[in-house]
This record gives sequence, structure tokens and C-alpha cells, in this order.
Amino acid sequence: MTTSTPAVDRELVEAAAHVARTRCRGDHHTMAAAARARDGRIVTAVNAYHFTGGPCAELVLIGTAAAQGAYELDTIVAVGDRDRGVVPPCGRCRQVLLDYFPTIGVVVGGGGDGDGDGLRTVPLADLLPTGYVWADHQLDAG
Repeated sequence: MTTSTPAVDRELVEAAAHVARTRCRGDHHTMAAAARARDGRIVTAVNAYHFTGGPCAELVLIGTAAAQGAYELDTIVAVGDRDRGVVPPCGRCRQVLLDYFPTIGVVVGGGGDGDGDGLRTVPLADLLPTGYVWADHQLDAG
């Protein structure tokens, strides 16, 4: 049995890298994220760092996408400022992404299955195996 991973969305990675290079300044904004909406649009955002744990770029992106009417996201990537490259989502972001978009693909670094630079797209569930599914523990409204 051969398993294949989806191709890396290079346009998405470059969009996040561009935002990281041009919009991340100082200590308040150090990460950029980009996501591909189901309709093909790319939505971008930056984190809002604060010593109290301000929101990561992925979480800001979820709100930004909703404000733009993009409620279905297919793929997401985060890129660090100062040429840090692709950074995987933290645990909190993994959980929120699972709750909002359980089938989303996440571009990550490492591994040998990428296009020469180590980037690959993996299902979110691979990053959060046996994760808590919030919807599974809600009482039925009816």
C-alpha cells in the first residue's frame, strides 16, 4: 500500500513568508500565517504577541477569514519572522484548528516527503492523534 501526501501549496507558503518579511515588526508580531479558503482565496494574518499569551497567527487568521466570509479552510501554514521558515502550530492552535476545520491540511517542515526543501502537507489529525473532539462531548440540543 502506498500513501501519498498532498502537494505543498507553494503559493500559500510564499504568501505567509511575504507577510512575515513585510509585516512582522518588533516583538508584537513575530509569526505570519496563510490559509487557502475552499473558494481558492488566500487569507493572511499575523500573531498579536503579549506576555499574557496573546493569540497566535493561526488563531488571528481564523477570525480574519470569518470576517472576509471564508468559513471553510483547506490548508494552513505559519512562517516565522527573521527567515525562520515554516513553523508547525502549537498545541493550542492544533486543538482549535481541529475543532473548526477537522480535515484541514497543515504545511510543516521536516520529513523526507516534501519537494526537496523538507516541506510537506499533513492532515491536522496526524499532528494531534487521539485529540479531544469538542463536538463529541456536547449535549444534543433536541
